[in-house]
Amino acid sequence: MPEITTAERAGVGLDGLPRPTEDRIVVLDNAVVVLDGATSPTPTDRDGGWHSRALAAELTSLRGDLADELAAAIRRLADRHGLVPGDSPSSTVAMVRWTDDTVDALVLADSPVVTFGSDVDVLADHRLRDLRGKVTRITDWRNREGGFWVAEADPAAAYRAVRRTWRRDEVHTVLLATDGVSCGVDDYGLFANWREVLEITLAKGPEAVLDRIREAEASDPERTRWRRSKVHDDQALAVIRW
Repeated sequence: MPEITTAERAGVGLDGLPRPTEDRIVVLDNAVVVLDGATSPTPTDRDGGWHSRALAAELTSLRGDLADELAAAIRRLADRHGLVPGDSPSSTVAMVRWTDDTVDALVLADSPVVTFGSDVDVLADHRLRDLRGKVTRITDWRNREGGFWVAEADPAAAYRAVRRTWRRDEVHTVLLATDGVSCGVDDYGLFANWREVLEITLAKGPEAVLDRIREAEASDPERTRWRRSKVHDDQALAVIRW
């Protein structure tokens, strides 16, 4: 069993006020899953936090093919709560599952998985990022051709995920992060690369990574240096070490 450490922190809403996190980390006996909830196009009492929490509750075991497992969880959730494709809250998904021989990963939307061995390998889904700035309403492009794919109410989205498998002996550490953490590498340039993020987690713990991102965002309260919808996004980071 690897050593697993996690760090989570709530951000703020679009109004700048504190509210509960919409990120979730699920730790199973052979897997870790990170989810980042998003509110539906027509908001109801079932927001992104509700979806990530409810989907997490469906992911109690990951023994089979990861896309099959995710599709089944999406289907159970949609059936249980009457969710309608195209008009429901949703979640990004990052999954890592290990056996004695392999490490398998699945990424759906913008929550990356990063593995460390002889090299650094970033498994990321850039379809959502590539759409930003090109379309008026990003939610109109969820789970459709030419758009991006996310865990919502259509199980077929699971089969559009980005996937990869490594030999177990090739990997000594894996990071899973929501975009409230990956922005420190991809958008803010606070860290030279993911190897620096790992070095900080090993020296000071994963909370230190979250601290540095929050300090940078606090120095840009008007969001002029780094364009973003909220001063602080939710943050979730999981570190798996063998």
